[in-house]
Amino acid sequence: MLHISRHQHLKLITKTFVSLMHFKANRHLKLVLPRTFAFREFRKSWFSTHSLGNKNIILMGLPGSGKTTVGKIISQKLGCGAIDVDNILEITWNMTVAEKLKDVGNEQFLEEEGKVLLNFSASGIVISLSGSNPMHDATMQHLKKSGIIVYLDVPITDLIDRLSLMKIDRIVGQNAGMPLKEILQYRRQFYKKWYDIRIFCEDGASVEVIADKAFEEIKRYQDVDSETFVSTRYKSKHPGEKVSTKYFSNAVIEGLASDGGLFVPQKEFPKLSSVEWKSLVGATYIERAQIILEKCIHPVHIPAFKLGEMIETAYGENFACSKIAPVRHLSGNQFILELFHGPTGSFKDLSLQLMPHLFAHCIPRTCNYLVLVATSGDTGSAVLNGFSRLTHSDKQRIAAVTFFPEDGVSDFQREQIIGSQKENGWAVGVKSDFDFCQTAIKKMFNDSDFTGFLTVEYGTILSSANSINWGRLLPQVIYHASAYLDLVSQGFISFGSPVDVCVPTGNFGNILAAVYAKMMGIPIRKFICASNQNHVLTDFIKTGHYDLRKRKLVQSFSPSIDILKSSNLERHLHFMTDRDGKLMTKLFHQLENQQHFQLEKILVEKLQRDFIADWCSEENCLAAINSTYHTSGYILDPHTAVAKVVADRMQDKTCPVILASTAHYSKFAPAIMQALRIKEINEASSSQLCLLSSYNALPPPHEALLKRTKQQDPNYHVCAPDVNILKGHIETLIQNHFMKVF
Repeated sequence: MLHISRHQHLKLITKTFVSLMHFKANRHLKLVLPRTFAFREFRKSWFSTHSLGNKNIILMGLPGSGKTTVGKIISQKLGCGAIDVDNILEITWNMTVAEKLKDVGNEQFLEEEGKVLLNFSASGIVISLSGSNPMHDATMQHLKKSGIIVYLDVPITDLIDRLSLMKIDRIVGQNAGMPLKEILQYRRQFYKKWYDIRIFCEDGASVEVIADKAFEEIKRYQDVDSETFVSTRYKSKHPGEKVSTKYFSNAVIEGLASDGGLFVPQKEFPKLSSVEWKSLVGATYIERAQIILEKCIHPVHIPAFKLGEMIETAYGENFACSKIAPVRHLSGNQFILELFHGPTGSFKDLSLQLMPHLFAHCIPRTCNYLVLVATSGDTGSAVLNGFSRLTHSDKQRIAAVTFFPEDGVSDFQREQIIGSQKENGWAVGVKSDFDFCQTAIKKMFNDSDFTGFLTVEYGTILSSANSINWGRLLPQVIYHASAYLDLVSQGFISFGSPVDVCVPTGNFGNILAAVYAKMMGIPIRKFICASNQNHVLTDFIKTGHYDLRKRKLVQSFSPSIDILKSSNLERHLHFMTDRDGKLMTKLFHQLENQQHFQLEKILVEKLQRDFIADWCSEENCLAAINSTYHTSGYILDPHTAVAKVVADRMQDKTCPVILASTAHYSKFAPAIMQALRIKEINEASSSQLCLLSSYNALPPPHEALLKRTKQQDPNYHVCAPDVNILKGHIETLIQNHFMKVF
């Protein structure tokens, strides 16, 4: 077996033959590294393969991606050796790779190549794979044990140009008559399951640029402590005190920080260059999601190939529209971002089809986890649906409970939440409003006696899947970025042109995700916060005064934004005040104890540079639904109608505005029928939805929601608004589920 170590001196390797291996033919092969490369002077980097535990750096990519040249550049920077697999193969076979392929054909070539690599061993060097190595599973499993795999993801157009210059007209797997582009696209699937690091290469990038990016990503891979999370309320007690940080996995598992704050990245959001964003204009939603999340989640916490599997599972087949979150031109400068094509018909699906898989990956195998969720309507069914799609083994150790205001959601939403209960998910109605449900969950998280009791007695830890959980909020960034890219793709704007985003806002998570998209490089000009008659956020943005005194929650046609305490606002204020944890503690303790707080004038002005806000009455909401239907044939749900009314009033029409359509209108049939002046023929949800479907309006009927109306609702529990009663019910559910023998 060939073994090469980084401790072997490069000049010595060059001057002497290195024994590779003995084959049955009993032929002793030799390997020589290029003399010109070996004798170059190396400038040692601050890090090396030694800090990777002498693991290899293994470069993988399609033919023409520049693996050999990139490998040489990286090895120079690290001061270690470099090996090109093609060289090993050609010395072993005593013929060129092209000659071997022509001699034995595609399938036999992969087997012959695999035999050579399965006998290969090395440590602490840079290895450039052949383009076909990833098509042989046994080979890749063997190589992966020895190092980190770096995928050079070069655009197909660049690959074709390079292969043409190299006069290569056939590669492994390409049959007669098959276009080169087709085989390259086909072969990409074999790369996804192996890489630890992806180097996202924009169109026309030189190998030198690719090498630099690879080098930086390898540095990032080593420096896991550079991507940590802190509480919005963290404040150092002493100068120079080490910051108390958490890793991504901790933030996802714990949900809420122990001091009552929310987890946020310690450093700035990662940013894509304009060239990188342009490269994603023609990409699918899944491809965009992969790139964005790889930038935001350190590969040590979730390996890139594993993250890709989760994304495919979440968005591959669970959405009625292949575009996942399409953008539709409504009229004038207004565009609808349709976020309701998921299984429960709301924007929450865009997060909650993915978040449970992130959660299951992050948690330790030694404990059970109960996820607590407060919902104002849509989150509940989305949480229960998402966690029900986990694997059987994961469902044995992860369960979810959703608390919803018994009289504070639409009839259909209640039916949907109750109907979404599965073997690891339950719905609990509470005789109060959403703010009580959300506050009760926070109190349970902060009750160390209660959480400690559950851990000791039942081996169960509490967590959250509301947007206070970072793993729930992060996927929302994707659709705001994707919406902008779709406008570019459809030719409405060119990249770099500004847009405004208008979001019906309650808990501030959705609009905050748009802020994060801007931080990553999407040119959003203004964030338009649209409120209903519970307009505490609008008042706050206009005055800087967050005031809950003498303010009662009022039920509306748009129940998902019937919220007074906007949890995610704390995250934005933390960012806006340069991460002032002391101020956050002061403000939100004041809100809790005195029911209000006031920002300083300079902070109000800073907030208003990016945000504008207004609110919509119930009458105007219904009028917008009616007028939009009669002018465009499109039915807005009440939340989207709130956004349209506010956008019509506040946006200056000098650039496009994207309206976040957060739910399918079918979920609010009574309000829609009232808006369209349709006389109700039956109070049953199924009859109402069927009647609306007969109008042949846009968007089309939501098949999953229609199917839901035909299902019989299971039983569910209703509790009084008492935290202790909720605690007792949680303990009962834990006893029945986690103590049960499956």
